[in-house]
Amino acid sequence: MPGTAYPDPTREKLLDAALIHVVFDGWGPQTFKAAVADSGVSEALAKVAAPRGSVDLAAAYHKRGDREMLRELAEADMSAMRFRDKIAHAVWLRLQVVDREVVRRGMSLFSLPHLAPEGTRLVWETVDAIWTALGDTSEDVNWYTKRATLSGVFASVVLFWLGDDSEGFVDTKAFLDRRIDDVMQIEKAKATVRENKTLSAMFALPNAVLSMVKAPAGARRPDVPGTRKNGAEMSQ
Repeated sequence: MPGTAYPDPTREKLLDAALIHVVFDGWGPQTFKAAVADSGVSEALAKVAAPRGSVDLAAAYHKRGDREMLRELAEADMSAMRFRDKIAHAVWLRLQVVDREVVRRGMSLFSLPHLAPEGTRLVWETVDAIWTALGDTSEDVNWYTKRATLSGVFASVVLFWLGDDSEGFVDTKAFLDRRIDDVMQIEKAKATVRENKTLSAMFALPNAVLSMVKAPAGARRPDVPGTRKNGAEMSQ
């Protein structure tokens, strides 16, 4: 994939070795210790590749999921899909490329107070990847609102999926569709306001203020964390 920044190979090797232990022991120190032993990576090199131990490996697993999702999206034929279906398909693919129990363990890790901000950032990177892959070119306040809205959708869908026992996760699919429909209703409401002269006049001042909000200077640059360009990976 052009412009892709490749992940650290040593960290990926540690991650591969850690996954079998995560299911049983979570993303804790014991898992990292086992990963070092199983991978054959020296302790010194392991500390360079993942200075925070399992926390760095958990973040690497999330980023790996984003990469796999982007590969699947690049290969998918979505030409006949409505845009809302493309968004839903992207979120669904993101769930399919990861192990549910590993994700469950990751949710527990990133729900810890000192790691919650990083968990939020990882979700933001995922939805930014989705919007960018689907061709979003917004550079104003919509850059933020699209990602903030989809972040809420993605987080709620993941939580639902983790507790879904339905065959083929059909209940998760239905839940995802409902949440995407809610988002589309918001977009329709915004369009209605823009098209209605009276409402447009009422919101003239706040809209003028919001028009001054711009996307980050690094948006769609692969060398700036939290942003992507043409599906390129975020810096590792």
